[in-house]
Amino acid sequence: MDSILNPLYIAVSWVIMTIHDLLSPIFNKDSGVTWALSIMGLVIIIRIILIPLFVKQIKSQRALTALQPHMKEIQKKYKDDRQKQSEEMMKLYKEHKTNPLASCFPILAQAPIFFALFTVLNGIGADPIVTRGVLTQADGASAAKAEFFGAPISETFMSSNITTVKIVTAALIIFMSATTFTTQRQLMTKGMPKMDSSNNMMLKQQKVMLYAFPLIFAFSGVHFPVGVLIYWSTTNLWTWGQQFYVIKRNPTPGSPAY
Repeated sequence: MDSILNPLYIAVSWVIMTIHDLLSPIFNKDSGVTWALSIMGLVIIIRIILIPLFVKQIKSQRALTALQPHMKEIQKKYKDDRQKQSEEMMKLYKEHKTNPLASCFPILAQAPIFFALFTVLNGIGADPIVTRGVLTQADGASAAKAEFFGAPISETFMSSNITTVKIVTAALIIFMSATTFTTQRQLMTKGMPKMDSSNNMMLKQQKVMLYAFPLIFAFSGVHFPVGVLIYWSTTNLWTWGQQFYVIKRNPTPGSPAY
């Protein structure tokens, strides 16, 4: 598995080390500030690369909103034939060049990067240190000593009995879950037109995701290293800001923002 994922380890570690080397003269190469900002820089670079996917996500969501009347007609016409209903829905999506899964594209695209960063940071926290990608043993030792508000960036909530680590990781998990919730809620309350939720599959799915994703992050976050929690919290803030800009500058017709 490591050999298959090695190109990702190299890419992730190279970006982090490049930013780290640029910041070292300012904050010190072993500083937690340097390593934390390097991880945040990784987020910014990835999210800039993913802007086309974000644009596609917004366009797809708006297209699905416009197709709601047609979708309701299909649901009503083929209410007793689920297979035919699915076929007609897929035909509708194809005709209008949209995809109901487009809203997941940015998350799915980040998943390999997330896993690679998780593995790299877990290696730094191992005893002895396991380095991956372009990280040297010296880099691994430096990162292992780096602290974010007193918590080593390679530690997790479950792997440490140190109170400071517990407090910092718990705070980051809460922040990560809260920003996941507010970002999704922002899109639902401001960026989408008001629709009848009683017979709207897309809106029902969004409501499920509104509460499901924060809970998933809250329960799985106890196994994430501090560095990964910094990564995901930063990407949530970026998403919130990006959505805020789009909703304000180019709101969906019929939405509260419009």
